[in-house]
Amino acid sequence: MPEVRAPRGRRRPAPLRTAPLRLAVVGSVTAAAAVLAPAAHAAPADDVRINEVVTTGQVNDSIELFNKGTAAVDISGWILKDEKNGSKFTVPAGTTLAAGAVRAFDVSGSFGLGSNDKARLYLPGGGTLVDSFAWSSHSAPSWSRCPDGTGSFGQAPLTLGALNDCGDGTAPEAWPGGSSVATADGSHVIGPDLSGLYEEGSVLWGAQNSGRLWRLVRDGSGGWQPDTTNGWTSGKSLRFPGGTGAPDSEAVTLTAAGAAGGAYVASERNGDASGTSRLSVLRYDVTNGSGTSLTATKEWNLTAGLPAVGSNAGFEAITWIPDATLTTAGFEDESTGAAYDPDRFGAHTGGVFFLGVEGTGSVHGYVLEDGGAATRVATIASGMSGVMELQWEPQAARLWVVCDDTCSGQHRTMRIDADGAFALAAVHERPSGMPDLNNEGFALAAAEECTGGTKPVYWADDGNTGGHAIRRGTVDC
Repeated sequence: MPEVRAPRGRRRPAPLRTAPLRLAVVGSVTAAAAVLAPAAHAAPADDVRINEVVTTGQVNDSIELFNKGTAAVDISGWILKDEKNGSKFTVPAGTTLAAGAVRAFDVSGSFGLGSNDKARLYLPGGGTLVDSFAWSSHSAPSWSRCPDGTGSFGQAPLTLGALNDCGDGTAPEAWPGGSSVATADGSHVIGPDLSGLYEEGSVLWGAQNSGRLWRLVRDGSGGWQPDTTNGWTSGKSLRFPGGTGAPDSEAVTLTAAGAAGGAYVASERNGDASGTSRLSVLRYDVTNGSGTSLTATKEWNLTAGLPAVGSNAGFEAITWIPDATLTTAGFEDESTGAAYDPDRFGAHTGGVFFLGVEGTGSVHGYVLEDGGAATRVATIASGMSGVMELQWEPQAARLWVVCDDTCSGQHRTMRIDADGAFALAAVHERPSGMPDLNNEGFALAAAEECTGGTKPVYWADDGNTGGHAIRRGTVDC
């Protein structure tokens, strides 16, 4: 069983107040002009706590960690043990635990957790004990701290991959829409690795992490099929500026200008150098030309100012929110600590791009200027171990933050609160009629498609289960 990843503390996630980052882009070469944001650090040992332990039940023996501090922590090489010193599990290299985040590890391959046992956490080397928890009976189904990271342990529902169920209003609710889900693409048409979706009226854009962008059109029966015009039949392969490389394209969004303003793709690395992180936003002209490949007209490489993550644990999600929406809501700019002022920046898209990171579960907001500069204006703790998709829903003025099967398909919504920060509004389970798929993409239909109190939503299954990459359901509107 692969590592189980889980979210942040049961307390209401609060944005991190971090310093701004500005980047400069010169031609096709991206250079960091200044890196002022704090990196993951060797934080005080007290910041990281054992948060949940599962010894029997639905999943393999697992131990969950929680970062109750205010900065990301690099926990690479930290060691988990049971009561025996001869058994240990070493946290993989490149593992970062964001502030307010939890992450769970399947330790069953290294040792078993018995009915009268303990879980212990050590710094690298195994000589310094950080935290421990002992019990005298099996979990039923989970031993969980309430509140997360600071409270005492008690029997609670299993929440690996989600916040502990402490009965404080953040336990997941049923999906706010229909329970049934159906396939929405042809059998074995798109294939595996479809990772990000964005609906633009009669077009559904899809980012495939094999370095391909799809333009899908309606098939007349509620689903989607490839556009067979202008070279889009099998999607178009993507390239970095200058026509080189193969972006690991994980997500796609548009601005208020629609496709005419370009498609913005989030990429976590260059497939031709897959062992190195390259956390970038790439702009593509998708309205001209009939060729089968696209070369980015701009790249904003944001790697230098973000906590280090594994090369396959970077950007997974992107969405765009208009400046006018943010200013009306009183959104606070973390780079100034004051109300967001779009006029402070050079020419840009008229909005802020929000990007989700798989490896930390954080969401970062950036103003990407036409001239190449990038300023980080928000850092948001999602409350999940990984963020696989983001969607801004104008109709409801809410930000959807979506996890995949590592969080049992959990969906969260956030709204801007009275302090100008994005705060948790609701936590939802996936629709009961949908299996726990590796859904890395999620898209909502526009308000115009709301009929009888619901509208369509779509998921992209990275695993292409049963030969289908897209599924459709409904959400209340």
